[in-house]
Amino acid sequence: MRIVVHGQQAFGKAVLEKLIERGEDVVAVCTAPDKEGRPIDPLKELALEHNLPVYQPASWKTPDAVDLMRSFDADVCMMAYVLLFVPTEVLDMPKYGSFQYHPSLLPMHRGPSSINWPIATGATKTGLTIFWPDDGLDEGPILMQKHCDIGADETLGDVYFKKLFPMGVDAMIESLDLVKAGNAPKVVQNLQQGSYESWFGKKEAKLDWTQSAQQIYNTIRAANPQPGAWTTHGSNELKMFDSSLSDGSGKPGEIISIDDAGFEIATGAGSITVTRVRADAGKIPASDYVAQSGLKVGDSLGS
Repeated sequence: MRIVVHGQQAFGKAVLEKLIERGEDVVAVCTAPDKEGRPIDPLKELALEHNLPVYQPASWKTPDAVDLMRSFDADVCMMAYVLLFVPTEVLDMPKYGSFQYHPSLLPMHRGPSSINWPIATGATKTGLTIFWPDDGLDEGPILMQKHCDIGADETLGDVYFKKLFPMGVDAMIESLDLVKAGNAPKVVQNLQQGSYESWFGKKEAKLDWTQSAQQIYNTIRAANPQPGAWTTHGSNELKMFDSSLSDGSGKPGEIISIDDAGFEIATGAGSITVTRVRADAGKIPASDYVAQSGLKVGDSLGS
């Protein structure tokens, strides 16, 4: 089967590695354009190491892009972390179409921050979907889904790198085998039972100390490592990463205790103990930040 791999970064590389290990016929590798001053994309680097042709269109919404996909004479396109919009005319060009990885249980959490949002809202389960993309936003028919738990203390990084990443690579290969066997499902999504959220960005990662400790803890976990939950200490922005729930009380945002591990902050209900932060000096233990900044009991964050 003639395969096009369209993707980028570590996930795209991992999928291509599996295909190479299996001796699959990868006829083209497509990835995002290079960015000046940035390292070469890992997927592109692996493709070049194995003498595979690499293509990097700036847009897939052009006649040239349609002609490019046609030129591959592909049986299937495997989309392994694609951010550029790809129109149906291109998606349908391979004989058996194109299937794509999405790290949520579609139709829930369609959109670009589909791992952050379940954690931020306190969900205890999530998963991944392999689907047949169309011109909608993560709206195409479902080929396969895999489920996983979200641990009470797991961060965005934990859920992605320990669960959704390796599960996703295996699901992409399993989906390819279903296509080869002629048994790949196409289950239409019921969008009315789902949700769409945009980016979980800086605005969403800002901490509101009047919320409960659990809500704030969920936001910190959902933003760790990116984009980083944040507040202010005086006129300076302070990002918070490693933390734990505590049961102290005080005025929301108030520093109520400091020890060798870090510092404790009162919330609208309960408290949060923070042990790793990022300020001007980069990510550092919270105790180092206390020493450098002069943070003290009674100080107020976010005001």
